[in-house]
Amino acid sequence: MSAATHQGSVPHYFVPSPSRHPLMTAIGLFFVILGAAQWINGHQWGAYSLFFGLLWWAVVMFQWFSDAVRESEGGLYGRNIDISYRWSMSWFIFSEVMFFGAFFGALFWSRFYTLPTLGSLDNSLLWPDFKGAWPSDAPGATASPAGIVEPFATIGPWPLPTLNTALLLTSGVTLTIAHHALIAGRRAKCIAWMWLTVLLGVTFLCVQAYEYHHAYQELNLKLSSGIFGSTFFMLTGFHGFHVFVGTLMLLFITLRLMKGHFTPERHFGFEGAAWYWHFVDVVWLGLYLLVYWM
Repeated sequence: MSAATHQGSVPHYFVPSPSRHPLMTAIGLFFVILGAAQWINGHQWGAYSLFFGLLWWAVVMFQWFSDAVRESEGGLYGRNIDISYRWSMSWFIFSEVMFFGAFFGALFWSRFYTLPTLGSLDNSLLWPDFKGAWPSDAPGATASPAGIVEPFATIGPWPLPTLNTALLLTSGVTLTIAHHALIAGRRAKCIAWMWLTVLLGVTFLCVQAYEYHHAYQELNLKLSSGIFGSTFFMLTGFHGFHVFVGTLMLLFITLRLMKGHFTPERHFGFEGAAWYWHFVDVVWLGLYLLVYWM
């Protein structure tokens, strides 16, 4: 049950009522994982399961966060809840760092250990025509002596990845300007800069979608294009998903600002979304350097 409070007071620590939201979220994610696993293994019904799970998850998340917003605006959150949210967001971002660290580690291990080892003299009798080169786009260097990986071309840093880098870095600046405007009590200025930040995030996603279309249709670069294709799309694809989630965060924060939510003194919802967005920016810089340039 919720903590009992006197009228006009803030509870020492707010305890929410029992909620269905965690269970409903788990059900949605079950269909997401099930559908993704089946779809990637050639079962077309997996796509329906994936999108059903995503829709279910989105609806539950909307309801869950709506409840949290009502509790916050109702004055139920005090200093201890604010501290809890800050720690929770910090650990969540840390988990995301570990998530991307695993994929960056896979890229590093494949490029600097696996390919050189497979192309060494020790393995020359097993695969005499194999060349342990990176990127693995040249004939005989596809990590596929049996010829099951089709020839493909790689994507360089210019122009689309560089354009996207400029878009994300600019969005970090506009978000910081909006934050300072909120602290200064200039709500209209904050809202204007937030809408610009959201627009930059949407533009990034559009450019990446065009880049993927170009990769598949013109470069024949696919998820199945050997170790290069799999690491490229896993890293850039998951980052794109995080940009999408971050853009949704910023959009809803902007809509809340337009409703009069947040004050110069109390606005962790804004700060948490900003932390996440800056994290997404930093991850992209690593991708830009290690995937596109190197």
